[in-house]
Amino acid sequence: METQALRLRYPFTLSPLYRSLSTKPHTSISFKLEATNSNNNKASFNEAAFEAERLTLDAEARRAMAVEEEKSSMQDDPKAWKWVIRKRIWDLMEGNNFAQNPRPVHHRIPNFVGASLAADKMRALDVFRDAQCVKVNPDSPQKPVRFLTLSDGKKLLTPQPRLRTGFFSVIESNMLTSGTIKEACTSVGVAKYGRPIGLDEKIKVDLIVIGSVAVDPNTGARLGKGEGFAELEYGMLRYMGAIDDSTLVVTSVHDCQLVDDIPVEKLLIHDVPVDIICTPTQVIFTNTSIPKPQGIYWDKLSPEKLGQIRILRELKRRIELEIGKKLPTGPSEKLPPTAQRNRRG
Repeated sequence: METQALRLRYPFTLSPLYRSLSTKPHTSISFKLEATNSNNNKASFNEAAFEAERLTLDAEARRAMAVEEEKSSMQDDPKAWKWVIRKRIWDLMEGNNFAQNPRPVHHRIPNFVGASLAADKMRALDVFRDAQCVKVNPDSPQKPVRFLTLSDGKKLLTPQPRLRTGFFSVIESNMLTSGTIKEACTSVGVAKYGRPIGLDEKIKVDLIVIGSVAVDPNTGARLGKGEGFAELEYGMLRYMGAIDDSTLVVTSVHDCQLVDDIPVEKLLIHDVPVDIICTPTQVIFTNTSIPKPQGIYWDKLSPEKLGQIRILRELKRRIELEIGKKLPTGPSEKLPPTAQRNRRG
């Protein structure tokens, strides 16, 4: 596939930990980012191959998370409580047929009955109506939100699944026809019609929509499916200057995914809280007091996790060049074999 060279210029603000450190003279770094939006790439884009790879990687990741869940129940894992809540919600949704395809919903952001109704409630929010650019996760239950974002003429920012081929893609309604908007809301459609962006993109995100497995309406505490990509995406957007503390975070879930037993004191510094919850029946403003992450917390990120994500390695390399010293790394972890990814570049 043809690639495109981008020049990185470091336009973002460092987190407080590094802001006071002296920097070296400006350094530019070039790296390759897959360009799926050029005419040549569109002509040669293989939908079947892309979808087959996506499904394979998705299955591998879910098997890896199943291994992690099993391991957490057999040892003193400080994150074991998260898996207990996740499994309870997944079992509840499957047992009561609150789940929609893809099923089973275990180890996924679960697609739920009434997802379109929850999206309609989100659409009625002033913050959604006023937003010009909305970042939406790529999971199935938020597909109606992606559709409404494009249908309302907004800019859609969506991460490439598991950040496996790049970073984010931008889709604008003027790139599409009425017949292609629905396809553009899928992973294949994002690859076909989206414009890949890099870390130096000048972009302002007005609203973040995030998927959840469980969320506490009283505190805004949220649990995802356990891979941590939502937190990494949020942290990188902070570094880019695309979002700040005032950028609202919204989630859409089934009413059965509302819980009251997420211990706020056990949340990690990079866990992202939510400001608004939309369900098929109600809208909840959490008035969360949980601090939002300020960026990437490198001392919490294992070398193995870093090795999975090329764009994250590029960000780390860039910051290290700017500050003239190595960033800290988190403790090593043994990833299950199915969680390994081939490094591309």
